[in-house]
Amino acid sequence: MRRWLPILLLALAGIAANGLQAREAAPLAADEATERRLVAISSELRCLVCQNESLSGSNAELANDLRREIRSLIREGRSDAEIMEFMVSRYGDFVRYRPPLKGTTLLLWFGPGLLFVAGLGGLLLYLRRRQRALGDQHPLSPDETRRAEALLHDREAPPQP
Repeated sequence: MRRWLPILLLALAGIAANGLQAREAAPLAADEATERRLVAISSELRCLVCQNESLSGSNAELANDLRREIRSLIREGRSDAEIMEFMVSRYGDFVRYRPPLKGTTLLLWFGPGLLFVAGLGGLLLYLRRRQRALGDQHPLSPDETRRAEALLHDREAPPQP
């Protein structure tokens, strides 16, 4: 069995290396200005598949399709603002990394801050209630104090034979 282990490992490494080969880079537009505009526009848009990556940095198939769409809109002579408006009308304000401040995007802009304030308020309320509950404890009466000290004293004393 020990003789076959290195052969098996080499075979698995070969299979893995075959599957990890790099793909050929997508061809750039023939016009360098078009490609620069594409990068500038797509860096302002969010990949709808990855959601935390820009459209220009994503390798998802949908991102490739959207970049092709943007290239065709650039070739048609549309301005950057028209292209952004087209993308927003098709996919909503979520497609933009910095959506405009309006009624439908208020939660996107202020939601994290509101959640933080609500969490902080809940924590303060909990701590105040806890402090009151700890403060409401009644101290021991003098008799209870003497008995507690006697019990502690008996415990600390060495056992007698």
